[in-house]
Amino acid sequence: MSTAFEPLAFEPGYRRVASAIAARIFDRTLRDGDALPSEVELAQQFAVNRSTIREALRELESSNLVARRRGTKRMVVSRPAATQVAGRVGHALALNDVTVREVWETMELLEPAIAEAAARQATPAALEAIRAAVRGYAAEHATARAAVAGVAEFFRAVAAASGNRVLPLTQEPLLLLLAAALEVIIDRAPPARARIATAQQHVLEAIAARDAPLARSWMSKHVRDFRRGFEISGIDLDTPVPAPATD
Repeated sequence: MSTAFEPLAFEPGYRRVASAIAARIFDRTLRDGDALPSEVELAQQFAVNRSTIREALRELESSNLVARRRGTKRMVVSRPAATQVAGRVGHALALNDVTVREVWETMELLEPAIAEAAARQATPAALEAIRAAVRGYAAEHATARAAVAGVAEFFRAVAAASGNRVLPLTQEPLLLLLAAALEVIIDRAPPARARIATAQQHVLEAIAARDAPLARSWMSKHVRDFRRGFEISGIDLDTPVPAPATD
């Protein structure tokens, strides 16, 4: 019995070049800040036209894997910023009709564990960053947008204090998706600002005291409280989240 094979997909030359360069970046042969050869040198090495190289570099640049060095035409290897990664993931989640409930449930699983880790790992500098986020929240006076930004900054500071670099990257898309719903909560549920400020203070105190179970417990209460805010605000938890705003 013969086996049927699918035709090979056509891939433009520039994409093959981009894939080859990306492979060197991902296997760490090329590291952040390393300069790529000039377009002429790359064209010679790949045996293609310079126009093919330019297209390949444009594709890599759009993926934030390379960037143009200031004042020159030379490209260097770059590292995508956490916000760039989060924006892409956030848009992918929104396009898949992820709901407010799913985002909230994921935060409920993630944030208490992050607070627990922060209580064990936080350095003095990380603690000061959390204190600054709590002070900056300014619950009594902030506009809805500023208050939401303060909530996000608090979560980010706690995640950074955990010492695990994967956690902030995992958390960031959720914060972007949660922002729009939180703005509505803060506007429609008057006690929300004060309750958020109280919870932040308790989480901070538990982390500062190195009390991991208490930090986890207070963060769990903090995130659970958002659901009450959704209900008071009349937000259907099964509503798809909007795509995060783009700058």
